[in-house]
Amino acid sequence: MKYLLDTHAIIWLIEDSPKMPAKVKDICRDPNNQIFISSISLWEIAIKMSLDKLSLNIELYELLSIIQNSDIVVLQIKDDYLEKILSLPFVHKDPFDRLIIATAITENMTIITIDDDIQKYDVYWVW
Repeated sequence: MKYLLDTHAIIWLIEDSPKMPAKVKDICRDPNNQIFISSISLWEIAIKMSLDKLSLNIELYELLSIIQNSDIVVLQIKDDYLEKILSLPFVHKDPFDRLIIATAITENMTIITIDDDIQKYDVYWVW
């Protein structure tokens, strides 16, 4: 299966946070699954770090290196994702999450998230 990590899920996975359920860690470790992140999540992390709204246990360059040296695939933003945003109901106001939702719908992926607002969309999700 194909899974798209929400931004907090990326951080918690890399930091091996106890906030992430064991079943989600198992999904991410299963070699039969493909794990993706959106480049928008990396942008969100960098912006929040620069505004002191997010601190990590590691530096940004280390996070990027870990992702680059893993089996996680970073998806670049495609026109199709932007087009999909236009048809999404305005349940979720966060532009980062709206793009993650649009990406998951367009690519037929399951989002790994704890975000209740994402779960209100017609999208597959797990937590």
